[in-house]
Amino acid sequence: MSAIPTDLDHIVLAGPDLAAVVAGFEQLTGVRGAPGGKHPTGTENHLVAFTVGGRRTRHYLELIGPTAGVEASEVETFGISRRSGPGVATFAIHPADVDAVHAEASSAGVRLGDLRPLSRRKPDGDLLEWRVSGGPGRDPDPAVPFLIDWADTPHPALGDLPTIELVSVTVTHPEPEALRATYAALGLDADIVAGPAPAISFTVVASDGGLVTVA
Repeated sequence: MSAIPTDLDHIVLAGPDLAAVVAGFEQLTGVRGAPGGKHPTGTENHLVAFTVGGRRTRHYLELIGPTAGVEASEVETFGISRRSGPGVATFAIHPADVDAVHAEASSAGVRLGDLRPLSRRKPDGDLLEWRVSGGPGRDPDPAVPFLIDWADTPHPALGDLPTIELVSVTVTHPEPEALRATYAALGLDADIVAGPAPAISFTVVASDGGLVTVA
């Protein structure tokens, strides 16, 4: 069991109002996300880089919501149209060979959807491009992560971002053994506990030194 999932890329904290997502996280932790950019899907994000053991890593938190002028009811990304407030939506992993893991996991029955290109425009105008798994064929279970491949794009977590120490990530699931089999097909080790519904939470060290769990 790993306190932090193998190959963790980022955790997604989503809500119907981006300003409320950002403000809520800042109120909990004392850390305010930096503007990340806008996606063609009608969403916009802020980012916080995670440290582990005090060191920068390729892990980060994405705070995401509808971009200005877009109604939350129109945004299906991360279930935003169905959310009444901020919550952890899912997480992404970045295996060394995304295509191989996608093929192997898919052959084992894990429904990841297709690998497809995405992008976002940074506030400075630069375009970031990457590939993610998703689409209609993806398992809607939030405990099943999506794959991401940054290829030659500089990893966002290593940029000029505010940081917060990541202590642990916990995945709650009503069928923990079945989820462990899914994770094994993904080459993923994570802390899974039994619970009534799929959920993800993570614990960080707030700016005042206290531990805060976000769900």
